Amino acid sequence: MIRVLLADDQPLLRVGFRMVLEAHDGLTVVGEAEDGAAAVVAARELHPDVVVMDVRMPGMDGIEATRHITAERPDVRVLILTTFDLDEYAFAGLRAGASGFLLKDVPPPELVAAIRTVASGDAVVAPRVTRRLLDTFAAALPDPTEPAAHATHERLDALTEREREVLSLIAQGRSNQEIANDLYLSEATVKTHVSRLLSKLGLRDRVQAVIFAYETRLVRPE
Repeated sequence: MIRVLLADDQPLLRVGFRMVLEAHDGLTVVGEAEDGAAAVVAARELHPDVVVMDVRMPGMDGIEATRHITAERPDVRVLILTTFDLDEYAFAGLRAGASGFLLKDVPPPELVAAIRTVASGDAVVAPRVTRRLLDTFAAALPDPTEPAAHATHERLDALTEREREVLSLIAQGRSNQEIANDLYLSEATVKTHVSRLLSKLGLRDRVQAVIFAYETRLVRPE
């Protein structure tokens, strides 16, 4: 059973999402929150697997709430709700630790599929979309001379040369099969490299890997 927390300041939207989700086997809504602060508390107390998080809420917004939740509970996945696919809030949400984002008018089957996907440990935003977001909002990336950026570069140093190659190709939006073709490897070997580099870098999924590659300037905005 996948436990879902709904965080949105619009009661009608929460009711609608609850009705959709609880009509499907294997999904249960364990709680609702009307703002970011309430979402952080609810995530702490209710132990959801997935938080469906609106970004524009009064008080603590969904970005800050996502940052708190993913820091406190790395096992919890957050899906950001946004209005536009190239939205600065979606970009900020991914950098804060979200595993993807959905448009607020997402069709019910896509919402259910997205929740199942992130609950399984994957991301629902294609790396190509993430790359478009990063290209669009590249000015918001850290200055590579800042101390925090230096620490990020030290994490990159933990990767082997082959793992760096794989990370660079992930950041370019390549699938495992495409990476295998580019590097003349088997797809199984690529999957092993991806798993190892995510573990070494402390990243949850491929979307976070794309962001990391941009932050370290391994890949630069076009």
